[in-house]
Amino acid sequence: MNAPFQARAGLRDPFTAFVCDDATADMLRPVAVEHGWSPEKVNKGGLRNAVQSLSVSASPNILFVDLSESADPLNDINALAEVCEPGTIVIASGTVNDVRLYRDLVASGIHDYLLKPFTVDQLRDTFAHAQMILSGPRGEAQADKPHVMAAVIGVRGGVGASTLATSLAWLLGEKARRTTALLDLDVHFGTGALALDLEPGRGLTDAIENPSRIDGLFIERAMVRANERLSVLSAEAPIHQPLVTDGSAFFALQEEMRNAFESTVLDLPRHMLIQHPHLVHDAHVAVVVAELTLAATRDTIRVLAWLKSNAPQTKVIVVANGVPSGGALEISRKDFEQSIERPVDIVFPVDGKLAAQAAKLGKPMAEVAGGKMAAPFNTLSNMVLSHASDEGASADKAPAVAAKSLVDNLKSMLSKPKDKAAA
Repeated sequence: MNAPFQARAGLRDPFTAFVCDDATADMLRPVAVEHGWSPEKVNKGGLRNAVQSLSVSASPNILFVDLSESADPLNDINALAEVCEPGTIVIASGTVNDVRLYRDLVASGIHDYLLKPFTVDQLRDTFAHAQMILSGPRGEAQADKPHVMAAVIGVRGGVGASTLATSLAWLLGEKARRTTALLDLDVHFGTGALALDLEPGRGLTDAIENPSRIDGLFIERAMVRANERLSVLSAEAPIHQPLVTDGSAFFALQEEMRNAFESTVLDLPRHMLIQHPHLVHDAHVAVVVAELTLAATRDTIRVLAWLKSNAPQTKVIVVANGVPSGGALEISRKDFEQSIERPVDIVFPVDGKLAAQAAKLGKPMAEVAGGKMAAPFNTLSNMVLSHASDEGASADKAPAVAAKSLVDNLKSMLSKPKDKAAA
C-alpha cells in the first residue's frame, strides 16, 4: 500500500470509507464534504466489506477502514493490502489500544491508526497529512528543489536569532513555496512554537530521550503544523529536568527532515556549537545574528572563527539586528565591520511596535512586516536560497582574529567616547 504512486492514481476515487457504526459515519461525512469528497463514499461494513468491495473495484487515493469488528486486525489488514493498488493511503480506526498492534499495522503499510473515540480535529489532521503526501511525494520535489538547510545562530542571548529563524522558516514556506521544517534546539526555553501560537508537544524531548525511535513516521507524528508548508519541532522541557544526549538524536532529526522537507531551518543556540559541533556540518548557510555592542562584537569574531575552522564549507550571512535608527549606538557599524573583518550583510532596524504586534497575533514578524520593514526579511530569504544553490562558489571565510589584535580593537572602541567627552 505504501509503494510509489501509479500514474493513473489521479483517475481513482479520491476517498472511500468503510465504518462499523453510525457515530463514526456521522463524524466522517461532514469532514469528507470539507475536502470536496462525496459523503456517499462513507459505507457501512468495516474492514471485511472493504476487502470484498475493493477486490472487484479500483481502490481510492485515501481509504478509511474501521477495525472495530475485526477479530484479527493485522491479518485483515494484510488481506486488504492484497486488493489495494500501490499508492493507496490507508487510515484505520479501532478500539484496541496496543502499541505492538499499532507498530505492526504501520509496518504493514497503513498511514495512521486512530484510537476510538477520536475527535473531529484528529480526523482532519490525519486527512491533511494524507493529502500532503498525495499532493507531491518528497522524492519528486527533491529533483526540482534540492534541500536547503540553514542554521541561525545568535552570538549572544537576546539578539533576536529565534525571531529571525521563525521568520526565515515562514518565508521559505510561504514566499519560496517550499515545505519547511523549523527545528528549535533550545529544548528548555525555545520560542519557535510560541512565536507561531502553537503548543510544542513532546516530540523533541521524546526524540532526545529515544533516538532509536526517529524515522519518517516519527517526524510526521512529532512535527506541529503551523500551516500548509511550515511545520515546527520545538519543546518546553521542565527546567528541573536536564536532558543528556550525545547528539545522535539531532543528527537523526536532520537526516529525516532532509528526506521529508524541502527546507530546514535550525534555531541553534550558540552553546550547541561547543557541545555538538556536527550540527552545522550539513548546513548550507549559517546566519550569524548579532547586535552592535561590544560584547556582541567579541562573540561574533569568535563564532565566525569557529565556523571557519569547523564548517568551512558553510556559507555565512552576518546580520545586525535591532539597530536603532538614531545615533545611539554602542559601536558603529563601521567599527563592527572592521573588527570582524567582513561586511554586515543585512541590517534589521529596531521596531518595538512591529515586534509587539507579531507577538500579540502569534505570527512571525516577516508575516506582519510591510513596506521598508519587509525588505530585510525578503533579502535574508533570498540570500539563503542563493547561497544554498551556489554549489560552485567557495565558502565565506570567517576570519580568526589574534587575541592581542582583538583586545586592541576593543580598547580602541571603548576609548572613543572618552575622547569625545574630553574634547
